[in-house]
Amino acid sequence: MKFLLVFDFDHTIIDENSDTWIVKCAPERKLPNGLRNSYQPGHWTEYMGRVFVYLGDNGVKEDEMKRTMTTIPFTAGMIDLLGFIGENKELFDCIIVSDSNTVFIDWILKAADFHKVFDEVFTNPAAFSSTGYLTVQHFHAHHCAKCPKNLCKRKVLKEFLDKQLERGVSYTQIIYIGDGGNDLCPVMFLKKNDIAMPRQGYTLEKRISQLAQSLNPVQCSVLVWSSAIDIMSYLKLLIKE
Repeated sequence: MKFLLVFDFDHTIIDENSDTWIVKCAPERKLPNGLRNSYQPGHWTEYMGRVFVYLGDNGVKEDEMKRTMTTIPFTAGMIDLLGFIGENKELFDCIIVSDSNTVFIDWILKAADFHKVFDEVFTNPAAFSSTGYLTVQHFHAHHCAKCPKNLCKRKVLKEFLDKQLERGVSYTQIIYIGDGGNDLCPVMFLKKNDIAMPRQGYTLEKRISQLAQSLNPVQCSVLVWSSAIDIMSYLKLLIKE
């Protein structure tokens, strides 16, 4: 009996967007209008690439970025939840699927000593170049019309589950915890026995309820959370069963 927990990162594990938080490192803690307005829908990764170039051009170094990123607050109750999962790793496999990047997530999880809670992190690969600039790439290529160009979370989840099956691992239940519009695609992939846990008041919750109103509901059960303590209460019930 093993459960798979799938977490988004921004506005789910942390209570902010890691990509917009880095702007605190910019001169006067803001970006020039031209750069801010250069974002095109579905091309966030390219936009962040330009932000990182701007920070590098303005002499923002790796250690300053790291200091800034590790001040991001965790979502209410999340520290307790991750501690609880860490204590029950024999029951839970735990992955992150996020549109952030490897450098930010690594910094934040290691600073709080939570990196061991997660078995795998699927996110856009990032690294510092020889000149000290942070660079970011697309996670993968895909053909899903619903998702941003760089990442289809359904594809990530499906490939992970297939790989686990090859290793002889199957899950009693998948629990998907997220907040954003890009979490809807993987939620629609979940089966009747699985659980979607959208964050209260965020896009994912609204999208799921729109689907229900249009009589095209998701197959899985839906449990809304506002604090990660709500998620922990559900997991404790699961373990008791």
